[in-house]
Amino acid sequence: MAVYKIFPEKSATIYSFYPTLNTGLDEILEISTFESINSTNEVSRTLLKFPSSDISLAMALVSSSAFAASLKLFVANTSQIPTSFTLEARALSQDWNQGTGRLGNVPITTDGASWKFRSELDINLWQTSSFTTGTTGSYSATGNAGGGNWYTSSTYLATQSFSSEIDSKDTDFTVTNAVTAWYSSSIPNYGFILKNSSSIEFTSASKFELKYFSDHTHTIYPPCLEIKWNDTTYTTGSLSVVTSSYFTAVINNNKAQYQQDSVQKFRVAVRDLYQSTTFRTSLGFGNQKCLPSSSYWSIKDLDTEEIVVDYDNSYTKIGCDSTSNYFTVYMNGLEPERYYKVLLKTILSNGETIITDKDYIFKVIR
Repeated sequence: MAVYKIFPEKSATIYSFYPTLNTGLDEILEISTFESINSTNEVSRTLLKFPSSDISLAMALVSSSAFAASLKLFVANTSQIPTSFTLEARALSQDWNQGTGRLGNVPITTDGASWKFRSELDINLWQTSSFTTGTTGSYSATGNAGGGNWYTSSTYLATQSFSSEIDSKDTDFTVTNAVTAWYSSSIPNYGFILKNSSSIEFTSASKFELKYFSDHTHTIYPPCLEIKWNDTTYTTGSLSVVTSSYFTAVINNNKAQYQQDSVQKFRVAVRDLYQSTTFRTSLGFGNQKCLPSSSYWSIKDLDTEEIVVDYDNSYTKIGCDSTSNYFTVYMNGLEPERYYKVLLKTILSNGETIITDKDYIFKVIR
């Protein structure tokens, strides 16, 4: 199975209370509702766009396989979060410029997307009426018209609901339909707008802050578009499948260091932990077996212990051929100049789960 990560080419937060403010270089993206100093109900929304060229590269790898696309943002800070709320990710229907502004700039920077404008000040307003068929927009109740334009079809809408105060507020929107439409040119790729549901925006119901790391962050948590698909087969050939927890699994072709744009097909050699005595005329990994088909891989950041690619029953399965078990890692989805550890999970036929953590470590370099 394969996981291919794509990072944004541009991002910005737009604020209804600051209708011409550009924030294209901020390290933080905001999806919040708040009350202004004038006691008006205000909101912020996030704009994100991923390169069409990178999407095309990923889709070429997917070929005819079934795939899933997820939009992921990682929370930086929250305040006064309600027990339950819903976020929306919608495909934008108009293009926009990132700009070079920051929230704290004095005077404000106005050379890119803002609540009112898609690009520079006094150029290219967001559409606020006479919308093209299949698109819409919204505007602030205070009269600051704008806030972005998007497709109305539910096909291009992804939602994520949060129902517990203790749950992570990281996003994992399923945006497969939008990515498919961009790749097939059914709609142009202008990116996403992320916002609170209309039942919360511009109301007095809830005032809370959601802040996420942007692509300008100095952390390992930039937003990403994650494309996942099946790139493995499972054919055991002459290899027998392990049936008990007394086995050892070894990644025997870990080079320890990989270029950021490289692709590595890791090989996993498996044998019983305790073997009967056998006469051999050569050295090697004797009596090789294979892991059952319900085996998966995961990658952890070694310093932070953050799981950067989690086990997935559909998309991180470990394949098998006549040589050994295997799985493929696309290094471009990992932050460079960092160390990572590979973990393996095996579910035996009796339901027992075995985690293999043997310090299989590698570094991604520029």
